[in-house]
Amino acid sequence: MLFLCYPKCTTCQKAKAYLDASGIAYEFRDIKLENPTLEELTTWWKASGLSLKKFFNTSGLQYKALGLKDKLPAMTGEEQLALLATDGMLVKRPILVGDDFVLTGFRQAEWDEKLK
Repeated sequence: MLFLCYPKCTTCQKAKAYLDASGIAYEFRDIKLENPTLEELTTWWKASGLSLKKFFNTSGLQYKALGLKDKLPAMTGEEQLALLATDGMLVKRPILVGDDFVLTGFRQAEWDEKLK
C-alpha cells in the first residue's frame, strides 16, 4: 500500500497514526518532496471513481493563490491532471493507494471500510 502525505499536515499525521495503530503496512512518500506523476494521478483518479476535484487540495495556499476555484471548471481533465502533477501541494492529502482502491483525504469511517 502506498501512503502519500505531507508530514507537517495534521490530517496526514492523524492518518499515519491510524495506520500505525492498526498495524497496516505501507510505503511512505512525502508528497511535497516527490509529487505524484501525471501517470500516477491519471491511474489513481480512474481507479478511485471520484471526481477530479476530489484530488485538489482546495484549502491549500497554492490552490487559492492560483485562483483555481474559478479556473478549474473551464479546464479539461487532462489539463487538471497535468496541473496536479506540477506541485504535490496542490494535491489533496493524504492519499492511500491500495490494490483495489484509492482514498483521498482522511475520513476514518471510510478508511475503516476499506482496510478492515
